[in-house]
Amino acid sequence: MQPALPTPAMADAIRFLAVDAILQAGEGHQGVPLGMAEIATVLAARHMRFDPSAPAWFDRDRFVLSNGHGSMLLYAMLHLTGYGKISLDEVRRFRELGSHCAGHPEFDVAAGIETTTGPLGQGIANALGMAIAEAHLNARFGDDLVDHRTWAFVGDGCLQEGVGQETIQLAGHLKLGKLTFFWDDNAITDDGATALSISENVADRFRVAGWHVQEIDGHDMAAIDAAILAAKADPRPSMIACRTIIAKGVARLQGQRGGHSGKLFPQDRADMADALGWSAAPFETPPAPREAWRAAGARGREARAEWEGRLARLSNAARGEFERVAAGDRPEGWREALRAWKAHKAAQAAPDFLIQTSSDAASLLYDHIPELIAGCADLEAPTNHKRQLAAFDAGNRAGRYIHCGVREHAMGSLANGIAAHGGLAPLAVTYLPFSDYERPAIRMAALMGAPTIFVFSHDSIGIGKNGPTHQPVEILASLRAMPNLRVLRPCDAVETAEAWEIALERRDGPTALIFARQSGPTLRRDGGPENKSARGAYVLAEAEGGARRATILSTGTEVAVAMAARDILQAEGAPTAVVSMPCWDLFEEQPQGWRDATLGVGVVRVAVEAAVRLGWDRWIGERGGFVGMRSFGASGPADQLYRHFGITPEAVAAAVRERLA
Repeated sequence: MQPALPTPAMADAIRFLAVDAILQAGEGHQGVPLGMAEIATVLAARHMRFDPSAPAWFDRDRFVLSNGHGSMLLYAMLHLTGYGKISLDEVRRFRELGSHCAGHPEFDVAAGIETTTGPLGQGIANALGMAIAEAHLNARFGDDLVDHRTWAFVGDGCLQEGVGQETIQLAGHLKLGKLTFFWDDNAITDDGATALSISENVADRFRVAGWHVQEIDGHDMAAIDAAILAAKADPRPSMIACRTIIAKGVARLQGQRGGHSGKLFPQDRADMADALGWSAAPFETPPAPREAWRAAGARGREARAEWEGRLARLSNAARGEFERVAAGDRPEGWREALRAWKAHKAAQAAPDFLIQTSSDAASLLYDHIPELIAGCADLEAPTNHKRQLAAFDAGNRAGRYIHCGVREHAMGSLANGIAAHGGLAPLAVTYLPFSDYERPAIRMAALMGAPTIFVFSHDSIGIGKNGPTHQPVEILASLRAMPNLRVLRPCDAVETAEAWEIALERRDGPTALIFARQSGPTLRRDGGPENKSARGAYVLAEAEGGARRATILSTGTEVAVAMAARDILQAEGAPTAVVSMPCWDLFEEQPQGWRDATLGVGVVRVAVEAAVRLGWDRWIGERGGFVGMRSFGASGPADQLYRHFGITPEAVAAAVRERLA
């Protein structure tokens, strides 16, 4: 039986908790929690399926506060419905160090926070990924186990950012009918009226993209309820444009620019309490709305119990498979298959296009890990990571390849949403120079610890005649600088296999796999089970003919340049080792003794990489040599470009000789 329409006091409970927390913190954003309180109340009390006593229940609805600056709206909802981690003490510590109630929501499923939001637009693209994940898993496991909705609160900023339009287009194209956005249509941004910077009909942007659109009074609970019912009945994704008053209830600020985050004073709260007839002390909720909110939180227990009953009645095999998928565990056999392929490539010892080695490894893994789902930004042919996968589209939810169009930003962000949803392992595939379009999503994946795998091709001047716009000389350094992003640049098929193994084993953050477009030799002939790349760097070729005098460090296709330089130096009587260094971060984690033994102590060190020097001094020292890029690239054949920019075996050997003298 559907619960009764909520009372205004339930919405006011959100308002006062938000105001009290912001006053206590001395800062915050009151515009969203005060302006969207009725929408949040109706959604949580009558429609959204969740159970605070089991926050990680797999078939719960997903809720995303994309306008994450309004975080007290989310924290108030979570506290009032009974999420244990969002206690009143945590709310009192809003924005304080260590509080679960951070300035912007930070991913914590146990606290009811489904994704990290703050940079506007990221949240709605995450919500798109969650809806894709639900649709795919529903196709695989059926309505009895996976049948939930994704709801997102959206501000003007989310829709003005470019990723917002990418999300609108792709969600409409995919006809994701269980995805609903509530637009906080308050006609105000931080600068003032939205008319300062926008004049189009925003609702029509959704209509032309194939969305179901309704326009309502965002403070009328009956209208909100009716709109949600209509959205649930429509097969298209829905956008409910809710005309609201920013900071509603604070007479001094409501409807104005200052309503966004203007400083609140105790008198503002006193005036709001008088106007709304609220007599409770700060951080207290009167019994009637408090009990109504707790009843709303308890409403999902029955649905969860029924779901658990359906799961329990499955065969042991079917239940075990679903539980494995929901937990994010890999099936048996994938690692053995990957290592067998690695051994084959080592024995074959044939030249390979590096991005093709990744494609081959991914194709093998698709057959062994059914949770792998790939998105690509209109580069299917040159990256070749679709292979045997069918497209995920409006007619085939079982497909595992998402044609994202030329929408790298949305692709990266929806991949994070898939990861946050759980049950799938997302890949986002594009060219390395286009990673800058994905950078906000990569950063958010690293910040929230999402195990998204970003696959990049076309990693250097080696792409040749496309020219400097497509030659990412500085991007490796910028990605390596990002905390919690594991960057791997394999030199051949053997390292490719090891890099994929590392990426698939990781659960606490994203991985960037970076591959050259051009061909390179197979340098590793040992195809055994040991994953040498897992230590970040290792001696590929030790010095011969005496004690080591020099170490050449490299990554990717330039490892072959390093090996050729070693041949020159060895022939001249200078014992030289080559260290392949596919992952700096993993090498940093190794014991000092291992690092010293690998790099060599008291020897000349020279690095070679078709990228800028930034970061290499950590490994080569101030007196170390570097052969690489000092400028952007140029248009021309790859072999000519390497000679033009001096990235040759002869140049590397010369840099070593200079330091041996």
